[in-house]
Amino acid sequence: MPRSNGTRVRSALTALGAAATLAAGVLAPASATAATPRSHGERYVALGDSFTSAPSVPRQTDTACGRSDANYPSLVREELGFGRFTDVSCAGAATEHLWQRQPVTGNAPQLAALGTDTALVTLGIGGNDVGFMDVLARCVHPTGEVPRDAPCRRAYTREGGGDELQRRIDDTAPKIAAALDAVHRRAPHARVAVVGYPALIGDDVEGCRRSLRIADGDLPYLRGTVRNLNAMLRRQAVAHGDLYVNTHGTTFGHDACRPFADRWVEGLTTYPRIRPAAPFHPNEDGERAMAEAVVDALVDGP
Repeated sequence: MPRSNGTRVRSALTALGAAATLAAGVLAPASATAATPRSHGERYVALGDSFTSAPSVPRQTDTACGRSDANYPSLVREELGFGRFTDVSCAGAATEHLWQRQPVTGNAPQLAALGTDTALVTLGIGGNDVGFMDVLARCVHPTGEVPRDAPCRRAYTREGGGDELQRRIDDTAPKIAAALDAVHRRAPHARVAVVGYPALIGDDVEGCRRSLRIADGDLPYLRGTVRNLNAMLRRQAVAHGDLYVNTHGTTFGHDACRPFADRWVEGLTTYPRIRPAAPFHPNEDGERAMAEAVVDALVDGP
């Protein structure tokens, strides 16, 4: 990630400190010392799923959760100079795992990492509630000819049944709302940033056929589903007075359908010896771009 100049970093830290001071003035007891708000500017906690944890991206620090020390939270921590940092993001996490232990990975409930000393929280979650990775697995054609029509769209939009994936997004919205409410209760002095999902499916049909092996007619439908998921996350962030980080815009033009050298998100086939990353997930360049989007949002946001 290109290093920001000192003014940008100081601006971000100043914004975090101002938010903490305001929250402390409202929420702290009258006996709190003058130094208390300052202490809130020291700790950053990252919550989220595999798009946050960055499975397969080196160096993996928690193989069960697929967590990398080059994921976007680690880069944000480095960029903004947080002395204390807790990353509990984990592959496979859904909103329920904010409150509950993940049975497969053993990852503790993510909300348990929060406290009154937390100054910044990033939350990147919701895709697994929609089942988007399972959807992609169902919609790819790993062998044989890639269809030109839209078999996946037909499966999820049966006549008279509406759009199943949109229904899942709508059902996930109150879960995100509950998650943000819980974050604010547990970390009342924190600035909260909801991190959206990056650009996965581009508009290069032939490139998508080669890289994703998704039917031509399904590409606009799935691309729209990612857009609708991000729109829901943005609405929930705004409704709670939180930042929304548009990583889709930051990674646009570097989706999985682009030529290999230009991709920040990988396709169905990955190349571990050249550029380790999980299928359909950001690679190291993608995580770096997501980190830049988070820092920019903190600097430029309200």
